[in-house]
Amino acid sequence: MNLVRLRAIMRKEFIHVVRDPGTLALVIIMPVMMMFIFGYVVSTDVRSVSTAVALQDTGLAAREIFERFEQTGYFRVDRYVRSAAEAGSLIQAGEVRVGIIIPSDYSDRIARRETAYVQVLIDGSDPVVSRMALTTAEFLGQMAGTDIMVQRLQAMTGGNTRIEMPVEVRARIWYNPNMDTATFNLPGLSGMLLQSLTIVLIAHAMVREREHGTIEQLIVTPVRPSEMILGKMMPYVVVSIIVVILVMVIAVFYFGMRIVGSVAVLSLNALIFLLGSLGLGLLVSTVSSNQMQATQLSTLLILPSILLSGYVFPFEAMPPALQIVGYTIPLTHFLQVLRGVILKGIGMDVLWRQTVVMSVHAVATLGLAVWRLRKTLD
Repeated sequence: MNLVRLRAIMRKEFIHVVRDPGTLALVIIMPVMMMFIFGYVVSTDVRSVSTAVALQDTGLAAREIFERFEQTGYFRVDRYVRSAAEAGSLIQAGEVRVGIIIPSDYSDRIARRETAYVQVLIDGSDPVVSRMALTTAEFLGQMAGTDIMVQRLQAMTGGNTRIEMPVEVRARIWYNPNMDTATFNLPGLSGMLLQSLTIVLIAHAMVREREHGTIEQLIVTPVRPSEMILGKMMPYVVVSIIVVILVMVIAVFYFGMRIVGSVAVLSLNALIFLLGSLGLGLLVSTVSSNQMQATQLSTLLILPSILLSGYVFPFEAMPPALQIVGYTIPLTHFLQVLRGVILKGIGMDVLWRQTVVMSVHAVATLGLAVWRLRKTLD
């Protein structure tokens, strides 16, 4: 391999990148926008759900149970209504998501030591919101019932006996104690961006040469196929790495994400994953006759990776057949590396399987892509 010819091809491709400032700006701006969107907007943490309340009882017990709902932060009281039918109409119209009805005999039933009821109407059109509302409402009811039972027992003993709960669950959350969605999303976002940018950029770069007819000019030069492939790849590798570094810098210094594990382990696996993504991009370019077709084929590869890798949906919740497909996707293993190193601080002693799978994929796809390109160029 001649370094002079290689440097000439790399310089030529860098000129192509610089002369297209619109695409370059899009490549830089889009990941930054996605970082802020995923950091601020995209969240599965449901808070302040719009709620209508029918407080038909003004007794002390009714006000206490109402305050329990209000103080959780999950329910935002937007409307006060008189009946369950009125709350149901608001839910049907989409003006509120939840209706809480405290009946007029609630306090009297508590005083008579009978079972008191609180009706909660939930809009089930959004499963995430409805599950949260249902779980929170049931938990609040259980807590209120437990407190009332404790008060009754203390009253029976004259208040001199301390009531101990027979069972107490003490939970401790590791790695993401506040359960922030952004802390979970941001590491995966860098992996998704690295794959998407690499596949799209390298596929378009190779197809553009064929589409513009300049690849024939390169073939008749002394440049070898391997030098041309490597020379065209390197500028886009550099761009992809710069974008990922920019994303990680924003995540660390702006959103406060802390990299607990080894940066060296993270960098090694990122390089292996990058090589595999380059192979996929080159494969796309070998079967694409124009840039539109390259875009369509790239999307066909990227979308299943995002959906089946565990980036959007929990991997464990997928059917077994889809999990098998997911295990063949490199992004699945790279996400495990990212979250393992960044959040848990684990190293190669645990992540070596993921590294091996990504390495095999990188060697296979890159080797096949280079072979097909060399065959075309020769």
